Amino acid sequence: MEHLWSPWRIEYIRLAKSGEEQGCILCDKPNEQDDTENLILARGDYNFVIMNRYPYIAGHLMVAPLRHTALLEDLSPEELLEHFQLVQKCIRALRSVWNPGGFNMGMNMGRVAGAGVDQHIHTHIVPRWAGDTNFMPVIASTGVVNSSLKETYLELKPYF
Repeated sequence: MEHLWSPWRIEYIRLAKSGEEQGCILCDKPNEQDDTENLILARGDYNFVIMNRYPYIAGHLMVAPLRHTALLEDLSPEELLEHFQLVQKCIRALRSVWNPGGFNMGMNMGRVAGAGVDQHIHTHIVPRWAGDTNFMPVIASTGVVNSSLKETYLELKPYF
C-alpha cells in the first residue's frame, strides 16, 4: 500500500472538526505583522495578497481587502481598483515563476455559494496546468500539492 503523507493538513482538520469560530482570518493575519509566517506576499493601501494555507493546488493565492466586508458592492472605487490590480499582479507573478497553462479565479460570496470565509470577501487565483489533477481527488478525496508553502512563498515573494 502506498502512503501519501501531508501532516500539515492536520491543523486544518482540527479547526474544521472543532466547529469553533476562529475570528476572521482575513482580518487577524494582516494585523499580526508577521508576513512570512502568515504567508502574506503583498500589502497595498486597501488590500493584501495571501497564500492559501490549505491549497488544493500549489500557488493558490487570495486577494482580500484590509477592511472587513462580505459584500463586493461595499468596496469603494479605490479599494476595487487596487483589489484587481493585485489580482493582475498575482497572475503575472505566477506566470513568471511557474508558467501555468491557465487560471481559475473567482469569489465565493456567501456560505451557500461555497465561501469558507463568508464574512470577508476575497478573490481566489489558482494556477492550472494540463493534467494537474488526477485520480486522487476522485478516488481518495485527496489533493496532491507539489510544492511546500514555504518554498512557494520564497519563489513568489520577489515579484511583489
